[in-house]
Formats: sequence, C-alpha cells, structure tokens
Amino acid sequence: MMPFTSPRLLADIGGTYARFTLETAAGVFQHAASLRCAEHADFHAAVTTYLAGLPAGLAQAVEHAAIAIANPVEGDEVRMTNYHWQFSIEQMRQRLGLATLVVVNDFTALAMALPRLVPAQRRQVGGGQARENSVIGVLGAGSGLGVSGLIPLADGYVALGTEGGHTSFAPRDEREIAILRYGLQRHPHLSFERLLSGPGLELIYRALCEHAGQAAEALAAPEITRRALAGSDAVCTETLQAFCNVLGTTASNLAVTLGALGGIYIGGGIVPRLGEWFDRSGFRARFEDKGRFSDYCKAIPTYVVTAEHATFSGASAILAAQLRTLLADQGSALLSQIQRARDSLSPAEKRVADHVLAHPRSALSDPIADIARAAQVSQPTVIRFCRSLGCEGLSDFKLRLASGLSGTVPLTHTQVTGSDSVLELGVKVLGNTASAILQVRDQLNRDTLVRAIDLLAAAERLDFFAVGHYRVVADDAQFKFLRFGLPSASYTEPRLQQLAARVLQPSDVVVIISSSGRVDDLLSVCDTAHARGAAVVAITASHSPLAKKADVALIVDHVEDVATHVPMVSRILHLLVIDILAVGVAMKRGADSVAVLPADTVAGLDEAQQGAPPLPATRRAGPGISAAGTLAHLTSHSR
Repeated sequence: MMPFTSPRLLADIGGTYARFTLETAAGVFQHAASLRCAEHADFHAAVTTYLAGLPAGLAQAVEHAAIAIANPVEGDEVRMTNYHWQFSIEQMRQRLGLATLVVVNDFTALAMALPRLVPAQRRQVGGGQARENSVIGVLGAGSGLGVSGLIPLADGYVALGTEGGHTSFAPRDEREIAILRYGLQRHPHLSFERLLSGPGLELIYRALCEHAGQAAEALAAPEITRRALAGSDAVCTETLQAFCNVLGTTASNLAVTLGALGGIYIGGGIVPRLGEWFDRSGFRARFEDKGRFSDYCKAIPTYVVTAEHATFSGASAILAAQLRTLLADQGSALLSQIQRARDSLSPAEKRVADHVLAHPRSALSDPIADIARAAQVSQPTVIRFCRSLGCEGLSDFKLRLASGLSGTVPLTHTQVTGSDSVLELGVKVLGNTASAILQVRDQLNRDTLVRAIDLLAAAERLDFFAVGHYRVVADDAQFKFLRFGLPSASYTEPRLQQLAARVLQPSDVVVIISSSGRVDDLLSVCDTAHARGAAVVAITASHSPLAKKADVALIVDHVEDVATHVPMVSRILHLLVIDILAVGVAMKRGADSVAVLPADTVAGLDEAQQGAPPLPATRRAGPGISAAGTLAHLTSHSR
C-alpha cells in the first residue's frame, strides 16, 4: 500500500446530498460532512464549501481525491442523471489544485468496498452460504437505483460499471400490475429505478392510492417510510411492502444474471435505514421465488450493508489503485520507466528518482534548483538523472512527464467481460489499443528516432529479424522498405537467422523486433551483426538485454500474456514503429527514393499519397534532407 503523504479527499455525491470526508491514513476517515446539493450552485461550490470548513492547513495539504457519483462516468465530461450538476474532470482537478482526481460511479465504489467489510459491517437476511472466489452482486436504492458487481481475479476483484437500474420493471402479482399501469401512464418506459428509489416510493404510494380508490396525500419518501415503520398508515405500509418485494425480484434477477454465488449486497440510502423491518418484509421470499431456479437462489446469501463509510472505503480503494497504477507499467510512461530503472541509478540519482515518484506534479513545475534542494543533490546530478532516462535534459524530461500526467486517471486496460454487447466489446478493444498507442507516443525519444532513420536511410541493405507472433511485423517491414527500392529481407526462422547474420556487411543495418528483448536467438543475431560490423536497431522493451546491446533502441513497453492470448496490441505498436521509420526514411531519401522504382509502383505510391500535404521545396532535395528535418515535418503535420 502506498504511504499517505497527505490527506485524501473522498466524496459521495447523490441527487440530494453531497457527503465528504478526509482519509488521513488507510481506513481512517475524519471531518465527515453532508451538504445539501440544492444549497450549492455546482459541484465546485460544494467542494470548496467543505474545504473551507476544515481546520487551518488541511485543505491546502490535499493532493489526491476520489469522487463517487450517482451517475455513469464515461470520459472527461460528467453530467448527473438525477441532478443538474455537470463538470469536466480535468478542469475540476485544475480548479481545485489537485494532483489526482478520480471520478467513479457510486455503486462501482460500493462494490469495491465489499471485500473490505468485516462481519459487523453487514447483516444477512435469510439463508444461503457465500461461495469463495465467486461473483458478488450489489444494488441499492437512494435518489436512483445503483447496480454493480465484482468479478474475482487472481489478486482481487474487478468492479462492473453498469446501469442495471434501468432494466424494465416486470410485475409479479396484481398489485404490481396496478403499479405498472399507473407508471406507464406517466413514463414511456418503467424501469426498476422508477420504483426502487426515493421518487419511486412516492410513485408506488400514488399508484396504490389510486388502486384503492382514495386520494393521495402529497407525501415525500421520508414521510411515507416513517408512517410505514410506525404502522400509522395502511397505504404507506403497503407501499413499503411493495417496494421490498420489487427489490427482491431485482436482486434475484441480478443474482441469476451474474451468477452471483458470492452473495448479493444491498446498500443505498433507503434499505439500511429500515432495520429489522426489512428483514421481516417479503424481500427474501420474493428473492427465492424464481421458479425452476428457486433452489439456485436459496443457496445465495443476501446482505444489507451497515458500514457507515462503505462508499468512501470503496472510493479510497479505487484511488489507491490508480495511484499505484501511476507508478506501474499501466500508468505514466516516464514514471513507470523511473520505477524500473531505479535500481540501476547511482545513489544520488536514486534520491532524485524518489523525489519525482513521490511528488511528480511538483517536479513538473519546480525549477532545477528546487528539485536539487528537495532531493539533496547537486543540480548537475538532476541533469545526469534526466539523461539516464534517455532525456536530452530537464526540459525534455518535463515534457515527457507532463504528457504522462495530463490525464486525471492514468490510461489503463479495460476488462472485456462475457456480458458485454458487441458494441461494448468493440469500444473496449479499440480503447485499450488507443491507450497503448498513446503510452508509446509518450515514450518516443526524438534523438533515437533521428539516429534510427539516419542509419536506415544510409544502409545498402536492411535485414529484419523477429520470431513467433512478431514475424508478421518483420514481413511487413520488408515489404515497406522494398517499395522504397531498398534491398531488404525478413528472417523469422532461427537457423536461417544465424546464417543470414554471418554474411552481413558493415554497410548493412539489422532491425531486430522483440517485445521482451530477451530471446536468446535474437540476442545472438545482435552479437553476430556487431561482429560483422553491421549496425543494430532494436524495437523492444526498455532496460531489456536487447535494448542494451543495440546501437539504437526504440522503446515499446507493452506486456501481454502470450500464454493466454495472441499479443494483438503489442504487434500493432511494433507495426506503428515500423511505419514511423518507413515514413521517416521515405522523406529523408526524397524524390531519389521513388525514382528507382518501377513505373507502376511509382504510380501506386502517387495514388496513395493523393491529398497529403506536399513537402516543402527544401525537403524534396533527396539525400540532403536530415532526419531531424524529417521529424520536424512529421510533427508539424501530426498536430
């Protein structure tokens, strides 16, 4: 667990109340406050009101925050479903002066709290026994109906972000048919959330009054609940009974949909306040009333979450995971690189590394004198640290650091689940690929690209070496460079690779493509190429044996488990690096590179390039163009 260097702000935002607390140490929540949303113009006003009420100095010490909100969270823009607040996550982070702002669905946060609950923080309703390492379902009614779940992994759980509250209400008896009829007169679609919420209690009450042929009073949900618990109003009591029965149906639907043999948990603002009345309601009987699957549901336990800070605990867990991710392989490319390289740094450089890892945004804005003072090193040591990471200096280091910290949540892999629709599957696969591409973009080093392009453009022959899943990358590279009239070959069979390496000439350049950089056959090719006087360009992982052996290493850090699936994303990344090199070499060689091709090939290239911006006259001069100029041109047209 990451140490707490400062208090963390946690919030639980619903349609009625915005609750806040500070987590001052792991699981220690202090300075809790509940503010009415209606008394604040927007989310920022509510947060600043809470922060203004803290003891002196505490608000200024907050660097990281996690917000659980009763709303789906997709992308940067948040628009609440049951209230008018909306905001940009990144703009809000900047306005509040935070290093990290994580915004998640409130029931995703509640789901992540479930593994942390102790027996005293939940109350079982009915029978059943939870099965270990099984799916868990969670739902709860408040301003709306939240639904989520936990899928077990080898080292924890992944929470599902769902909008299951908007599934269609299905009545089970005459009373519920009357409620459905009343609801459909007022809403084109009657979802479970229309009934299982504060406004839903009011709708059920009015429907039952109409069904009983009596006038409905203008009662709000809290008053309906109070009268029902007191037994002072028959229709209010019937309303709460219908509410609990419908909740039983919803919970059993969730149980059979997810296969939630780990149990169903009920949170939210309504049910935990009902106490033992809920235990005596028809909830559990309706939960078990599932026809052919009644025995299946009887074996699944149901719990009411009684923990006071459950949503805060879950939001804290998600924030902690994001902060760990920031320093891990899935997070900021540069911070990840620092973490991996730390053991190889000098003692003084390690102090700089530790300072940057602990205070990345401070390091981004501080001058070199402040960084050196904070790390207790000299200013030249800071520069040496930057160059150890492949940066040209402090300015280059800060540019790469800024690109890694620009998002409010580090780019991460999104789990594809069996319940995903075809559209959701497509969005997740494309999103994961885009995330990986942006991470590699942040790792690009101008100097190494210039050197690689210069080597390839000057070579008399190019040989591409790869094995396994990456053979297609070598084949694609051979095709691209042959089109430029460069003698090229692709070698993907180990014995043939060794033979080819033994006939290399000093004027040749070898490109070795390896995701891990640890394949013995390819390392042997590198050694043989150097012995023959040929230069080696590697497209591989940072700090790998191949990266250290190569004359130029183009870094692609993306790990995929080849034991469980074909490494699709990493191959795409390697293909993109080949494209960068091909475009760079083509522009460096200019018109001369096209003149040596057959006429039909030239025509094909011309057709492919239609609509592309023409090169400036100074860059059509052929061999005279530099790789630095090529990259400048590429950069100007990519923005």
